[in-house]
Amino acid sequence: MKHLSKHFVAAVAFGLSGTLVLPAAVPALAQSASEAITVNEQTQTFAIENMYCAACPITVRKAMEGVAGVKSVKVNFEAKTATAVYDPATATIAAIAAASTNVGYPAKAIGS
Repeated sequence: MKHLSKHFVAAVAFGLSGTLVLPAAVPALAQSASEAITVNEQTQTFAIENMYCAACPITVRKAMEGVAGVKSVKVNFEAKTATAVYDPATATIAAIAAASTNVGYPAKAIGS
């Protein structure tokens, strides 16, 4: 109910004045949230071997995402690559490649 009343007050304030009035704490919250998103995030692309069917990319993605610190993985079946976004404080390139290799799809980091 608190959220509803905050939104109602904001909507009324916006509608009456034509400008949006926000509490002073909102910019501070937005700044700390954006800092949390950008801290310690790296991207690495891997060449993946042995991908021959539509299920292969799913297996590679799930294996790589199973590594602690991996935020997301996108697999390109046609290019035979996988791109991982990860926290280098938790995950290593070697561990991400090993996860794919261990499920039958050898992975090598590209350009590292």
